[in-house]
Amino acid sequence: MRGSPIMRASLWTAHYLAISVYVVAALFPLFWLVKVSITPNSLLYTEGVRMWPSHVTFDHYFSVIRHTDFPLFFRNSAIVSTSTALFATIIASGAGYAFSRFVYRGKFWIVGLMLVTQMFPLVMVIAPIFRLFAPLGLTNSLTGLVIIYTAYNVPFAAFLMQSFFDGIPRELEEAAMMDGATRFRALRQIVLPLTLPGVAATLGFVFTAAWSELLFALMLNSSNSASTFPVGLLSFVSKFSVDFGQMMAAGVLALVPVCLFFFLIQRYLVQGLTAGAVKG
Repeated sequence: MRGSPIMRASLWTAHYLAISVYVVAALFPLFWLVKVSITPNSLLYTEGVRMWPSHVTFDHYFSVIRHTDFPLFFRNSAIVSTSTALFATIIASGAGYAFSRFVYRGKFWIVGLMLVTQMFPLVMVIAPIFRLFAPLGLTNSLTGLVIIYTAYNVPFAAFLMQSFFDGIPRELEEAAMMDGATRFRALRQIVLPLTLPGVAATLGFVFTAAWSELLFALMLNSSNSASTFPVGLLSFVSKFSVDFGQMMAAGVLALVPVCLFFFLIQRYLVQGLTAGAVKG
């Protein structure tokens, strides 16, 4: 029978088996990243394929921190990603609120143009952006990266924030304004606290997008002083060899701020949008 204990047990087993396969497939690259980062160079090509090296070393981490420009790349990525996440989220919050709450002339065309900006491959816009930024002194500059990352991430972030604003009943704002609150005060005291999960999700999306972006960072910078972490990884690749140990160690270190960032905002990601909106 369909509802028999055997059937339910089979469905339960299949469900958790599928989840387990997915988790293993998702985490295995991270496991291999850590495994290679602590494997001595002398064993990388001599031990063959092993799940764990016979000897463990942290020399790759010490070499990356002490003898490379990785700390500089790390700092640049942290500055660019944090600034981009803050600026893009602030702008996207205003745009998302306007898209959600107001009807005005030209709204359809504005939304359409924002969508069009997401349709072009990045390779197509690199040359025009470089020609625009070079006379302004924004190449080889962290400011230039923040500007282009913010401009590129705002459209998607705005639509993401709009979806969160759409999920909040307008009656909450209308009730506050009927009690004498201005629209800005209703937005600040009523709407924004309810959209904290959306703000956290937008911050996380923009931060990770800026942290891992390579093409703009590579094409707009030619000096180490303004290079970010993804560009810095290329320094471990030479003409005739690749230092996999140090590259993987740098990759593991680069995961730390991303994990820390999501750890700090996780409570906003999991709470309900309108939890506690109505009391009594």
